[in-house]
Amino acid sequence: MEIYLVRHGETNWNKEFRFQGQTDIPLNEYGIELAQGAAAKLKEIPFDIAFCSPLCRAVETAKIILGNRQIPLTPDKRLMEISFGCKEGCNFLEAEKDPSDPIYNFLKNPANYEAPEGAESFQELYNRSGEFMEQVILPLENQYRNVLIVAHGALNRSILNSIADIPLKDFWQIKLPNCAISRIRLENGVFSLL
Repeated sequence: MEIYLVRHGETNWNKEFRFQGQTDIPLNEYGIELAQGAAAKLKEIPFDIAFCSPLCRAVETAKIILGNRQIPLTPDKRLMEISFGCKEGCNFLEAEKDPSDPIYNFLKNPANYEAPEGAESFQELYNRSGEFMEQVILPLENQYRNVLIVAHGALNRSILNSIADIPLKDFWQIKLPNCAISRIRLENGVFSLL
């Protein structure tokens, strides 16, 4: 089975370098174009089933990619972006310059990140993305050949880093611009990156 893991298209908050987290921000015009570009790249893939974060930027991206395919699209809360709590909407260019900002370590030193008020830790993010992959995707191996998942930058990295055994200190090693497509193979119960 092959899994196509896609990050959503651009939003105005992406463009403004703001932490979105679980704030529900729609795609902007360029984000729609990016999603259409991803759809063109994936147009020959006969997806059997699709999953997405319930946040509108991921749902919109998934619907554009699926186009006229008559397959189920299932939103799952475990695919939502990491929550930044009280820091959602803040500018991350400013945060990465200020070691006293609670989000500084999220960007610069992930292994030492302590989630601010109302936010999630990396461990909580890994727990829910891992649960989704184990409880939802693993059982599909002998039922389907091609699966689409549309989610978010940090969420997608938590899946990819787990598969590639990338340590938390190197969380940002894999570059995932908006609408980046990652391919994952599931064979005999084992995930691997393609």
